[in-house]
Parts: sequence; C-alpha cells; structure tokens
Amino acid sequence: MLGAAGPRNYLLMIQNNAEARASGGIPGALAVLTLDQGKLALGAQSSAGDVGIMTPTLPVDPQQQQIYSTRLGKYMQDVNLTPDFPTAAATAQVMWEKKTGQPVDGVVSIDPVVLSYILQSTGPVEISGPGLAAVKAAGLPTALSGSNVVPTLLSDVYAKIQQPKLQDAYFAEVAKEVFNALSSGKGEAKGLITGLTRGTNEGRVLVWSANASEQSVIANYPLSGSVSGPSVSPAQFGVYFNDGTGAKMDYYIKRTVQLVQECPADGYEQTRVRITSTNTAPADAATSLPEYVTGGGAFGVPQGIVQTNIVAYGPVQANVESATDEGQKIPFAPYIHANRPVGVVAQQLAPSESKTVEFTFGKIVQHTEPNVVVTPTVQSVKDVILPTENATCQ
Repeated sequence: MLGAAGPRNYLLMIQNNAEARASGGIPGALAVLTLDQGKLALGAQSSAGDVGIMTPTLPVDPQQQQIYSTRLGKYMQDVNLTPDFPTAAATAQVMWEKKTGQPVDGVVSIDPVVLSYILQSTGPVEISGPGLAAVKAAGLPTALSGSNVVPTLLSDVYAKIQQPKLQDAYFAEVAKEVFNALSSGKGEAKGLITGLTRGTNEGRVLVWSANASEQSVIANYPLSGSVSGPSVSPAQFGVYFNDGTGAKMDYYIKRTVQLVQECPADGYEQTRVRITSTNTAPADAATSLPEYVTGGGAFGVPQGIVQTNIVAYGPVQANVESATDEGQKIPFAPYIHANRPVGVVAQQLAPSESKTVEFTFGKIVQHTEPNVVVTPTVQSVKDVILPTENATCQ
C-alpha cells in the first residue's frame, strides 16, 4: 500500500469534528495522497462541496440506506453518516472518480485532532500559500502547532472567515504544510508513531483499500472502522453522533458514554448505554456566533440550539428494547444493521443544557466483557468513555 510495486493514490478525507458524522465529522477537505516507494506526497486538493450532487444517487446497502437515508449515496458530505467506514470509503471513492475521472486505490481518513498529534512531533508549520494575506487579515495564526491547530480549524476559522471557499482554502493549505513536514522527515520518528498510534486507537485514523486482498487484512483491525467482522469484539456496543443542525456547533458539545451492566434476565445479559450531552456554547450563541456556525435556522433548528441524531448499536443478535430521556421513556427508531440492533433518537440542546439518553439492550447472548466505541469528537476519547458500571446481582 506504500507504493512498493508502483505509485498508489489514495483519497484523503479530513473529517471535521465541528459538524458530527458517525465516523468523526463532515469530510469537508479532500486531497489525493500519493505514495511511491514509501515517499509521501500530497496532490490535488478539493472539498466535498466541489464534488457536487450524485445524479442518479449511488446505490448503498439497503439496511444502511434505511437508517441513514439516500443522502449516503448523494452527497460526499454525508457518505459517513454511517459508522461503517468501508461503506463510506467505497462510496467516496466512486463519487471522487465520477467527479474527477481520477482513479484512487483506497481512502484514508484523519481529523484535525490527529493533525495536532502529528504537529506535536514535527513542530509548528508555517502557512505561506496564496491565501496568506487573507489569513493575516482575518487574524488567524500563520503558524500552526499541536496546541492551536484544533481550535483554529474547528472554531476560529469560522468566526473569522465567513466565506466557505476561503475556509476550504485555509484547510487545504494547513493539510499541505503538515504533509510537507511529514514527507520531509521533520520531527522525531518515535513521537510521530506515538501520535499516529494514539489517533488510530481513538478511531481518528481510518483506512480502506479497494484491493480486496489488502482490505481483508485491514478488516482484522479497528483501523478498518467496520461495524461488523473480525475487528469487532463479541460484546461491542457503538454510540455514534450525526449532526442535525447543518452547522458547526458540535465544537461546543461535550459528551460522556457509559455502559451499565444490569443483572441477567432469563439467562441473557442486559446492558444500558448511557449518553450524557452538554451544550457549552455561550448563552447568547444565537447572536454572538456566526450564522455559518449556528446554521442560521436553515434546517428548522433555532440558532444556538444543537440537534444531534444519536445512534446506538448493540452486539450481534441482541435487541434494543427501550430508550429514555432524563429517565422518561421516549419513542425511538429501531433498525438492524449487520445483524446488530440499532436505536436512533434525535436530541436538541440549548446553550448550557445537559441531557442524558439511555438505550436498554436485552437478549444479549455474549457472555464476554462488553466494550463501547464512539464517534471521535473534539474531546479526548478517554474523557468520553467512562468505566463500565456493574449492577450488584444476587
């Protein structure tokens, strides 16, 4: 995959955690990553908006289409509404090739948090491209480091640059300089590997190969981002977030996710999945934040309020039995994906508001220690996933 037998081209998706998608964030910035004999180069850069609308809509697995709608195969911005990265990546590959005519050998995904880990090793990078004057005029930093790249890319750029094309250009320039630093061997190798390993463990680095034999190897590891198959542990739960605001408000949402193991019933395990979300945006977010950040009410969500579709997956063959909001039962949408039960609820949060949603899963046949994977957000994953709580059973 590193180009030992000839150059390889991969579509690089930079997922923007400020607008949540199940596998991380909206894939706003795109580029072609070329590897030849292990040498790394960043080629053509683009954005999801430039790819346009797929007509006709690309076919996607019917189960996933039922849960996540036909948008999966219509917009590059929405290919990762599904948490199943192989599905998202294969769809993105086709979209890219239809739009550009350029074949790619696979898809690699990272997010700005991974960029911060890389920069902690390489040191700061300087922005020096054609958009430098606009960057300076907006008051954005021209030197990005491990400490400022996340707030700059996920918050400040929207507050200080109102034009989406200039925002995309800034993202592209940052990506170019980071990969220039990588390809030139800047930084200390051990620290770089540590940072990339951390990003991979947090689900922020995902890889898919269009080569079936290579993908069969990748599928054995969490790096694949798959919701089924050998990389998924027997009693794995999943909690994923999709923005319903059409905005960049997820920068302000703080979450915790916790499994609560209840006493077995009729010989089956039972587990509650507890998701607490808090909107930390300023009280006057509707007026103090740019319309591009709040969404301006474009999708029917009032400015300052954040709407999120919370998607919970249980282990294979289990049932999703109920959902509660602040302890009160609420309706939810039940589905099946890859023989796993799925529950979906929509949640709105006003500034400073906090809510706890719980899904109860029953008929769990696995008697192994449960674990949970979550959408990687701006927060450190270790702060999001809390230790499992175990009931005292007689």
